[in-house]
Amino acid sequence: MNATVNISNSCTDKWVPTIKQCEAWLNCGLQIAARGNPCSISISFVDPTSSQSLNSEYRGKNKPTNVLSFPAEFPSELQAQVDTYPLGDIVICAAIVEEEAGEQGKDLTAHWAHLTIHGLFHLLGYLHDQQSNADEMEKLEISTLERLGIPNPYLLM
Repeated sequence: MNATVNISNSCTDKWVPTIKQCEAWLNCGLQIAARGNPCSISISFVDPTSSQSLNSEYRGKNKPTNVLSFPAEFPSELQAQVDTYPLGDIVICAAIVEEEAGEQGKDLTAHWAHLTIHGLFHLLGYLHDQQSNADEMEKLEISTLERLGIPNPYLLM
């Protein structure tokens, strides 16, 4: 599957990955999930204030968070009629990614890859609301990261 990625960056004071890095991570995740149709994904890099506002509005949690995913509400019967269908939006807070990487002793780029892939699997419908779902989602994330040469992030926590 080939993902077309669009990036919006409102946090120019922090390092963020390039569009090529995000495309590589997302396309690898799509391969692991065996998704075959071309899609588009929007990624927004935001500051903690924006993250907190979105997290409060959509999840009822009044604090910033590392990643939020918003699956597109695109009718499945229309997917066959378009060349590329919208998968959804991923919102990542650059300051929190940087902070977590430092606190957890993780490579910053590897942590970005993990959270981008985590956001992708949420767009694909995976959840971590129950242990069995979390195990399934983590297995996909670990497999994707392993294929990218990135160590299992759950062993480093």
